[in-house]
Formats: sequence, structure tokens, C-alpha cells
Amino acid sequence: MEITGKIIKIYSPVTGESKHGPWKKQNFVIETSEDYPKKVSFTVWNDKADLSSLTESDTVKVFFDIESREYKENWYTDLKAWKAEVVKTGDNGFIEEKAPLDDMEIPPELPEEDGDDLPF
Repeated sequence: MEITGKIIKIYSPVTGESKHGPWKKQNFVIETSEDYPKKVSFTVWNDKADLSSLTESDTVKVFFDIESREYKENWYTDLKAWKAEVVKTGDNGFIEEKAPLDDMEIPPELPEEDGDDLPF
């Protein structure tokens, strides 16, 4: 899934140790730009838990998975982000996404015409 919004808060990374080894996670919150904006919290884990290239007020497109789990008869839902692309920087400068030249369509060349073929 994906969603676009403005980063309103980036939390400090949290680290720990489990029976499977060390882990690292970091949370961030975005606000959507709909008629009724929603605030959405995401978690990034381990190798993806480096949000140093993002700043608060950046507009980002977040790619994520939804996962729910049960604990003592209560359900908890996590939004686990696996990629965040900056769409617009916080200083109002846009980041342009340019298509590679190979992907651009080249219009066909018009044939050369001999003389004037106007009907009038």
C-alpha cells in the first residue's frame, strides 16, 4: 500500500536485544492533505530504520504493509513502512522525478512534402 503526506514528527530511534539478536526501530507521523486530514503513524525496522534523509515538513510517499497481532485478547495494528520517497522538500523546493531518456517516446518524423498540397 502507499500513502502521501507531510511529515509532522520523526521520533528518535529505539534499539534493543531479543532472543533473535539486536533490533532497531524508528517511528514517524505524517498528515495527509485531504479535505479531512488524517494523522498516520508508521514504524520502520532494522536496516530500514534510518530516516536521516527525511526532515519534518517534507512531503513523502510512504510504501507500507499492515499487520495486526493479538496479545491478551486485544488486537494491535502496525503500519510497517518499507520505503519513503520525498515528493516535496520542507523548504518548498520540489524534487523533480525525471524519466530516463530510454523511456521517453520520440515522436515520428514527418515526411518531407514535395510542393504545395493545399486543397484551396
